[in-house]
Amino acid sequence: MKKILIYLATTLLVITGFAQQTNNLSSDEKNAILYMREEEKLARDVYDSLYVKWDVNPFNNIRKSEQVHMDEMKLLITTYNLQDPVEANNNKHGVFTNILLQKYYSELVTTGSLSLIEALKAGAKIEELDISDLDIRIAQTNNKDIIASYNYLKMASKNHLRAFVRNLKMQGINYEPIILSKAAFKAIIKAETNGGGCCKGQN
Repeated sequence: MKKILIYLATTLLVITGFAQQTNNLSSDEKNAILYMREEEKLARDVYDSLYVKWDVNPFNNIRKSEQVHMDEMKLLITTYNLQDPVEANNNKHGVFTNILLQKYYSELVTTGSLSLIEALKAGAKIEELDISDLDIRIAQTNNKDIIASYNYLKMASKNHLRAFVRNLKMQGINYEPIILSKAAFKAIIKAETNGGGCCKGQN
């Protein structure tokens, strides 16, 4: 009986802790975590589709990295006891709870299927979008573990962007930023590649 009471008390403390953590987050922070979980899925699913279409890197390696980033956001969802939009759709390829991300998926796969160059441009655009959105989300929170996760994703996205830009240059295309400022884009491209959760051999 004593063991049961201790177990129940421990369980109650865990549940209470989750509830407190959830309550400590603002609506913006909660929505940001859920959005970024699906945005990482957007990248993974688009790269899956484009790899099937073109059978080249960097799509193969980077799509694996995006799964790692999805898992990173899943940890935050679990920590803060949020409802996972990916699980709500059974992690089905190309299906999103967020209407905007659903639209992005359709547009990016459609344009990326036109040619290899358009596929690489689609990849670069996704990474620009990811970096821009992460900057916005970082500014919305003072929570250290959330910021650390976002910075991890952002570092990787910079590496991914460089990989797509390099591959476009190999195709004779000098990529121009669509979402980031030219100054921010130039700084990213000039920076040396670091770890950032990326797979080796992205090219």
